[in-house]
Amino acid sequence: MRPELTLAIFLLAYALIATRRLALLPIGRPAGALLGAVLMVALGSLTPEAAYAAIDGPTLVVLFGTMALSAYVDARGLFDRLLRIALRVAHTPIRLLWLLAFLPGVLSALLLNDAVCLFLTPLVVRACKASRLPFEPYLLALATSANLGSAATLVGNPQNMLVGSLGDLDFGRFLLAVGPVALLGLVLNAMVLHAFYARRLPAGFEAEVVASEPSTDRGWRLAFVIVSALGLALVLGANLPFAVLAAVLVFVVVDRRDPQETFARIDLALLVFFASLFVVVEGLRATGYVDAAWASTRGGLGTETFGDTARFTAVIALGSNTVSNVPLVLLVAPYVDALGDPVRTWTLLAWVSTVAGNLTLVGSAANVIVAEAAKSEHDLGFWAYARVGVPSTTLVLAVGTPIVWWLAG
Repeated sequence: MRPELTLAIFLLAYALIATRRLALLPIGRPAGALLGAVLMVALGSLTPEAAYAAIDGPTLVVLFGTMALSAYVDARGLFDRLLRIALRVAHTPIRLLWLLAFLPGVLSALLLNDAVCLFLTPLVVRACKASRLPFEPYLLALATSANLGSAATLVGNPQNMLVGSLGDLDFGRFLLAVGPVALLGLVLNAMVLHAFYARRLPAGFEAEVVASEPSTDRGWRLAFVIVSALGLALVLGANLPFAVLAAVLVFVVVDRRDPQETFARIDLALLVFFASLFVVVEGLRATGYVDAAWASTRGGLGTETFGDTARFTAVIALGSNTVSNVPLVLLVAPYVDALGDPVRTWTLLAWVSTVAGNLTLVGSAANVIVAEAAKSEHDLGFWAYARVGVPSTTLVLAVGTPIVWWLAG
């Protein structure tokens, strides 16, 4: 097949993915990626066997498992309980802002940032509305901290799952290299949020903060124990996909009922999107265009020195906000081992592509989830997000990337 036609298929799929709702064909991201995958095979860009081989099974298993795990955790009230604790101990709006600049980040390290944002946003909106607080600062704290916290582990977000699978990284070693820097990033991001909103927030709550009395239900405690046990198992070297599935099965067995209702909360469209995206990117790679583009920039990229790493960081950050971080990881993956120490480069790829998601409202799916879930009460605009996202991302990358480079080496 002519490579020009394959490129046209990729561009069509990318247009459908990037715009979310293309006026000419408003079928959305998952269906757009699926259309591209089917056309790659139907028009001869890839054989069916090559398309199947392009799909990374472990990544899809981890993605499915973390979404199921998050659904069970939410059903047992852990998200609600932790937010109510934060509301109860926050005596001022600015202290609540700091708490929300950390809580989603901690949760996202093991429970997938997209899921954390999906389940927490309605709770945050409800708390702000009842307490008569402005929505914008707290929604931004939720989105940005969820992204930053997810950088800490190989299960925090989809691109890290890809990096862990494709780079065959060790969970514990990755956590030691990126975890402390992700925590530092949360502190820096909270400082940026404080600088922007401290003077705009009221000195005290104008209405009673929503918080219920402690419940006698131990469901949320069990959820906390299971998630903690999963984290410990992963640090000790357990197989990532099967450890996550094992944690889900503990919930299934403890519940002693058909898990169909919980599994129905899993975003199957996201699984379709990922599986299709593997095929679409593989079709583009087969044309040779990616190799040619990479060859034209190879001389200035690398991770062996700070100078090379600075250029690498800039390219990955800009690329993540152009083609989105997951497609970028797939496109860059075949060339990572040639850029320097493989473990260091894969680790930097995960770190930079994740933090770059905080640059703009459309830089991360988690950001879009927060904006969409809150739109009935507040319109979180592109520029309102960018006023915080741009300085926060720039600061976190500038301070954190050299530390990740050193710890991952």
